[in-house]
Amino acid sequence: AWAAAWCQRWRGGFAWDGSARMFNWHPLLMVTGMVVLYGAAALVYRLPFSRRGPKLPWKVLHGALALAAFALTALALAAVFGFHNARGTPNMYSLHSWLGLATVLLFCCQWLAGFASFLLPWAPAWLRALYKPVHVFFGSAILMLAMASCVSGINEKLFFSLKNGTAAYAHLPPEAVFANTLGLLILLFGVLVLWALARPEWKRPEGDTADTRQVPPLQSCGP
Repeated sequence: AWAAAWCQRWRGGFAWDGSARMFNWHPLLMVTGMVVLYGAAALVYRLPFSRRGPKLPWKVLHGALALAAFALTALALAAVFGFHNARGTPNMYSLHSWLGLATVLLFCCQWLAGFASFLLPWAPAWLRALYKPVHVFFGSAILMLAMASCVSGINEKLFFSLKNGTAAYAHLPPEAVFANTLGLLILLFGVLVLWALARPEWKRPEGDTADTRQVPPLQSCGP
């Protein structure tokens, strides 16, 4: 909501026409997808009512939230590349763009590997056990990279926008205060998510039980 308010109040709103209003979809969808939805997906297994009962529904919810984050991220990339191409602006020249694309590529690999390891019923238990700590590590790493990408993008946008007829960024006009606050809120949200993930007492109990195993093969199912 804060990102939408920034783009609506100071950046002219939203459109899909190659104009600056098309670019505004980029920060909104990136923050919503790679920070909010991705953070929510990471917290699925920290909810009190997710610690008991079958684990498969929570796996599906975790994967679905991450997939929704990917869909919004793809739209955000389409918006910024479409805006740049319509204006003849070069793509992928800034540190923000390199960091952002690297984050998205890591996220795609993370989702595909997680889907193959934890949701496919024929994935062996030894593979899941081997990959799980890697999945957990990169989950937190990708969230940190997403925060860095968003904050650097906000800063870059302010440097480009607050000049030529507007109050300079150095004078800290209301838009700068609002956008800087958005960056701080992104960092606060991410830090709280990482703090929740680090608390061992909030983790779902481990164990090779019916609650944590994959769906058994069809031939082993009986009445």
